[in-house]
Amino acid sequence: MHDLPKSGTIPPVLDRFDLLLLNLIQRDDWQTADQLAVRVPLSPSAIARRLRRLRGEGWIARTIALLSPRLTQDRLRALVLIQLSEHADLAGKAALERRLLDCDAVQFCYEIAGPHDLVALFDCSGMADFNNCADDILSASPTVRRYETHFVKREVKFAPIVELAAR
Repeated sequence: MHDLPKSGTIPPVLDRFDLLLLNLIQRDDWQTADQLAVRVPLSPSAIARRLRRLRGEGWIARTIALLSPRLTQDRLRALVLIQLSEHADLAGKAALERRLLDCDAVQFCYEIAGPHDLVALFDCSGMADFNNCADDILSASPTVRRYETHFVKREVKFAPIVELAAR
C-alpha cells in the first residue's frame, strides 16, 4: 500500500476523468478498461494507464471482495460503543487501538465525538467468539471505562462507497 502525499507537499492533481474512474471502480473493480471506456470518454489504453497511476500513487488503497450476505447472514455482528477512562493516557489509548487493529473480528473502528470515544464493528462466529474478543480487548484494558454492545439484527444497507465530486 502506498501513502498519500504528506501534509505540506503538493498532491498530484486528480482530474474529472480520474474522479469518474475512481467512482466507477468503487462499485465494480472487475470492469475492464474496454468496459470503463463506455462510461469514461478515454481510450481503454489511457484508462489502463490512469488506473495503474492511481494505484501506484496510493489513491486506491486496496481492492477487496465483498462476500454475499448468504455467506455472512448467520454471523454475529455487534456495534460496540467504547468509553475511555477519564484518566486514559496516550500510551494506553494507543495500546487499545493496536489491539483493535490486530483483531480480525474488528471490521472497523472509528474515533467519535460525544459521550463515547470509539465505535467498533465486531464480526464473530458466535456469542462465545464475541465474548472472548470483548474480554481480551475491552475488559482487560484499564483504558476502557465501559462499553455498550448493540447486536445487528439484519443488514439494511452496506455500501462502502465514497462518491467523489469534480472540484
